[in-house]
Amino acid sequence: MIKLTEYNIGEGVRAFSSQRKGGVSKGAYAGFNITHYCGDDECDVQKNRELMCCELGIPNERLILPRQTHGCECCCIDESFFSMSIKERNDTLNGVDAVITNLPRVCIGVSTADCVPLLLHDTARGVIAAVHAGWRGTLARIVVKSMRTMYDVYGTRAEDIRAVIGPSISLAAYEVGDEVYDSFAKAHFPMHRIAKRYAEKWHIDLWEANRLQLVSCGVPPEEIMLSGVCTFFDHENFFSARRLGINSGRIFNGIMKK
Repeated sequence: MIKLTEYNIGEGVRAFSSQRKGGVSKGAYAGFNITHYCGDDECDVQKNRELMCCELGIPNERLILPRQTHGCECCCIDESFFSMSIKERNDTLNGVDAVITNLPRVCIGVSTADCVPLLLHDTARGVIAAVHAGWRGTLARIVVKSMRTMYDVYGTRAEDIRAVIGPSISLAAYEVGDEVYDSFAKAHFPMHRIAKRYAEKWHIDLWEANRLQLVSCGVPPEEIMLSGVCTFFDHENFFSARRLGINSGRIFNGIMKK
């Protein structure tokens, strides 16, 4: 049986992050991994997808997971997506790091293994989003772009958003080189808020860097939930690429309108 960490971010939606327990994957992918491009056995990935779809009560094609590239591309899913061929769907989702929809019974999600997942719910208009923010996406302010896309396409207002920042690497564990620190400083991030030096090495707080982006867009601070789970320190329950290696499984962070 698969195990999910679930979040309450408004009525009528189910938001969650998958844990490692359950599933059929092996080795560093054990046990539950549905990400299809991280080196896992294709048959195991498909069996795990079936387990997830059974848990959610949806057909396979209604489980949407993009092929992420640490970029800043957003994709809105409407009914026309489901009339495409499989190749067209895959092409549409290639290079996408944020997925948005207002369709019911469509689970959208992003995969992470230290990077920051954000799940957003527009409680007034029934719009949902799943955002993948690694350090590059955070630097490029993918959260701001996702919020802007939600406004442009669906009319979302920031004050109606409830959000969760899911399991990901914490400030204490996220050691970076000087070049990463300098990139954030040049991009005008408040370094006194998001960086700390430990033993002559900079550490970046990606949780706070993304939370501040939500707040800058107008999301009420009290409507932003932080899971507080560090994947690096809790790698037995959640995948961590820094602990398990890049050839390992991924957390699926999903959100679905019921």
